[in-house]
Amino acid sequence: MTEIYLVSPPKITLSEFLPHLHAVLGTGHVRSFQLRLKEAKDEEILEAAKAMLPLCHARECAFILNDRAYLAAAIGADGVHLGQDDMSVKDARKILGDQKIIGVSAHASKHLAMDAGEQGADYVAFGAFYPTTSKPQEKIDKWGVPSPDILHWWSTHTTLPCVAIGGITPANCTPLVEAGADFIAAITSVWNAPAGPTQAVINFQQAIEASQAARKGE
Repeated sequence: MTEIYLVSPPKITLSEFLPHLHAVLGTGHVRSFQLRLKEAKDEEILEAAKAMLPLCHARECAFILNDRAYLAAAIGADGVHLGQDDMSVKDARKILGDQKIIGVSAHASKHLAMDAGEQGADYVAFGAFYPTTSKPQEKIDKWGVPSPDILHWWSTHTTLPCVAIGGITPANCTPLVEAGADFIAAITSVWNAPAGPTQAVINFQQAIEASQAARKGE
């Protein structure tokens, strides 16, 4: 079953954001949540993480911190997500220990994905699959744009979970679900949804279930 991996907006006002997070977690459809505040100071991230982590755990949702393994360890996060420009999996593992989750961005590269797996990552993330405002264009140009085929290749050749990310909406997630994505990651399409974040998560879940039902019926 493909699951929803929700990522925070790049900037938040904590008092305004927490009720929205509580509501979307209340749907029961979000399995992982990543706090991704790349430009925030450590103390701001710690304040946000301490408020969000109990909400996630109350709904059996993994709480993942972006980039900063030392902060993830400090607040007892379930894991960390690393980009290619961040510390190595090996170094993050020394900080977090063997029981925490470490995810790695592999973009459009089979080689980077395999390397992450060999280093001991717990999942790899491919993307951006579609146009997105959440990642600078220069990074997309640098790392490339994958096709859904990479998800099929990965799920066929490995047992390590994979995340699809980048411009994904309920309307365009079907090819990624059918290709074998274990998780569908969403940012803007949830938090900026006209009908609101909670309805967006429900729409994602319905789209995922419909995609999987159609796949089983083939």
